[in-house]
Amino acid sequence: MDQNVGTLDRLGRIAVALAIIFVLVRSGKVNLLNAVLLITSGALISSAASGSCALYTHLGISTSEKL
Repeated sequence: MDQNVGTLDRLGRIAVALAIIFVLVRSGKVNLLNAVLLITSGALISSAASGSCALYTHLGISTSEKL
C-alpha cells in the first residue's frame, strides 16, 4: 500500500488514540462501547504506524507530503 497519511495526520491519530485509551483505563468499566473504542484506537495507532489508511485509499484522499 502507498503511504497516504501525512506527519500531522499521524500525530493527530496517535493523540486521539492515546486519549481514548486513557479514558478507558480511567473508567475501569467493561462494556461493548469500550471494546469498540479500544478497537478503534488500535486501528488509529496501526494506520499512524504504517502511514496508510484504508478509508483514505477508498475515498482517494491523501494527506501525505508525497504526491
